[in-house]
Amino acid sequence: MAGEIAIFYGSTSGITESIAMKIHKYFGEEVCDIYSMEEDFTNVSEMLEYDFLLFGCSTWGSGEVQNDWRDPLFDISIEKPDFTGKTIALFGAGDYVTHGEQFVSALGTLYDQFKKLGATLVGRFPIEGYTYEYSFAVRDGEFVGLPIDEVNESNKTDDRIAMWLNVLKPHMPNMLMGTD
Repeated sequence: MAGEIAIFYGSTSGITESIAMKIHKYFGEEVCDIYSMEEDFTNVSEMLEYDFLLFGCSTWGSGEVQNDWRDPLFDISIEKPDFTGKTIALFGAGDYVTHGEQFVSALGTLYDQFKKLGATLVGRFPIEGYTYEYSFAVRDGEFVGLPIDEVNESNKTDDRIAMWLNVLKPHMPNMLMGTD
């Protein structure tokens, strides 16, 4: 553990990884560590080393989490580690044209799981500007995290990331101020 913030992401096609790398670059290596759920993650104790966590996950099938998150989420549901005092923000990739019926729904699954474990979840994002049929990630008229559609709206990705990082600033006191 080198940084104060950690990004944990799962990525099948490379889109969520690309988003995670952009966010990581913003924070910098001295402040933020990054873990691929497939290559670097070994157990939940790694997550518990950090107070500020960013979880990236794409949505697959009928709204399921990306494959690299499945076993860890199952283990977490059995072990029920205490995330009290941890601040978590979510981001994920979706495709509103091909999968608009479950757009970024995996974020809703992560949100529910970590909320039950005592985490403070931050980083809600407006639904305005998105087209989709349904999303399990929408609560009280907002997404529970940052949705990115690199397939159909890649021209909006950088602006959406910058807007979301500004939303996170009040919750993560050691964030650099580069998104103003």
